[in-house]
This record gives sequence, structure tokens and C-alpha cells, in this order.
Amino acid sequence: MSDRLNINKTYKLYIGGKFPRTESGRAYTIEDSKGNTLCHMSRASRKDFREAIVACQSAIKGWANRTAFNRSQILYRIAEMLEGRKAQFVDELISTGATKGSATKEVELSIDRLVYFAGWADKYTQVFGSVNPVATSHFNFSTPESMGLIAIMAPDEHPLLGLVSNLAPCIVGGNTCVILASEVNPFIAISFAEVLNSSDVPGGVVNILTGFKSELYKHFGTHMNVNAIICCADNKDQIINMQENAALNVKRFILRNKVNWMSDAGQDPYFIMDTQEIKTAWHPIGI
Repeated sequence: MSDRLNINKTYKLYIGGKFPRTESGRAYTIEDSKGNTLCHMSRASRKDFREAIVACQSAIKGWANRTAFNRSQILYRIAEMLEGRKAQFVDELISTGATKGSATKEVELSIDRLVYFAGWADKYTQVFGSVNPVATSHFNFSTPESMGLIAIMAPDEHPLLGLVSNLAPCIVGGNTCVILASEVNPFIAISFAEVLNSSDVPGGVVNILTGFKSELYKHFGTHMNVNAIICCADNKDQIINMQENAALNVKRFILRNKVNWMSDAGQDPYFIMDTQEIKTAWHPIGI
């Protein structure tokens, strides 16, 4: 029995509420802190990125039209499901080299952050919207409105908390997203996708890819159906390239590579507003 070989899991992608294999058939190995093989990760390609974009597009209208209260309920449900699997995520973080204390803190902060943004779901429009004074006999209202499809490059450090801290404010505002998970510790993101899949999140609202930034970052900027990019990467050449390509269809580019996700700076209602546009409506008084 001592000669038995372990069967290491190969994690798939998460696209459209399902777990497909990468079309490229490629994978790469993740090792633990001692150099032992932990698992194999799918190495997403450009076609996988495009498939995720299609899934996002199909989900935009339905998700944006949900009530703020319903989106709040769903985020809270994600927190509940993550709480129920807390021990699993602590063990997974420990296997990547984290201490038990830091792993426990990261999982607990991730749960709390989901609850934090769930609480903002039906409040941010009042806080950031306004009734504007005008010279004519009209009501003039300015309200935040979702941008649509957001591409997120998650941070390598704090693979669970960094993912949650960028995902939650994005979807609570009615956006859908494609996320490229941490390149260093990506399997935690797919474990989190299993939580999403059992938490009432409609298919296509959140899509998670694993793979190499060097292969996928150009597609973030050049794909014309992406409305905004959230970048937590540190590579200056990649950042400049995405910024330049974002100008092709006037994508909004949000850089978050200096945020300490373990601190209170990792949760802010302005994160919601980063992927919102302001819609102004006029209505005649008396009608």
C-alpha cells in the first residue's frame, strides 16, 4: 500500500455555470510548500476567454434587472455556503504555505467581505445618486447603473480574499464578470466556483479562468465586448499594454495592485462605483 500513487485532481474552468475542460487540453502543475504535487490546473486559452465573454453577455440583462434586495440575498447566500466549507478552504490555503492563523483569518475576512457588500446592495444607489436642482420645471435624477461586462485579473497574493474583494463589488452592482484567478494559487478560485455554483448565482454572472497572465492579458484589452478591466497585476508592461488597448473601445481601466486586501482598505463602497456609470433622467413636474 505504501507504493500507491495518489490521484491528483485536475481542476476545470468555470464558465456559464458549468465546469468545462479547457479547449486547448493543456494543464499545469501546482505544488505545495514542500514541492509535492497538489493538483493540476487547466491552462485557459483565448477561445476559453471568448466563451466566458459569451456566457457573461447572455447573463447581463437578467442579472442587471434583478432587484437590489435579491442580489443582496444571493451574496449573503455565498457567504453562508463559504462559512459551511470554512475548514476546507483553511486547509487549502495551508497547503499553499499559509500558516493556520493567516489562513483562518483570510477565509473569515472573505466571508465577512461578502456580507459587507451584500449590505451595500440596496444602499449605494441612494448614497451615490442625487436629485439635481435645475432651472426648468423638471425633476432631474442621477443614479448609478451597471456598466455590463467586467474582466478581472485577480491578485496572486491572498488568492481567496483578493478574488472575493474584487468579485463582490462587481456583481452586487449588477455587472457580470470574467476572472483570471491567481496564477500562483489558482485551485482555491475553482473551489470557490463550486461555492458559487451552489449559491443561487445564475450561470454566466461569474466565470473563472485559470492560466497564465502572459498568455491572456492582451485579450482583456482587445476584446470589444469588455466594458471595464480591473487589474491587480504588477507587471508594468502588461499594465501599459492593457491600458493602451482599453482605449480601443473606451474601456474603463481600474488598477488595484497596491491594495492590502487583509486590511479595511480591501472593502470600500467606491469599489462598487468603479464599475458603475451615472444615468441622468429628466421628468416633467406634474406628469
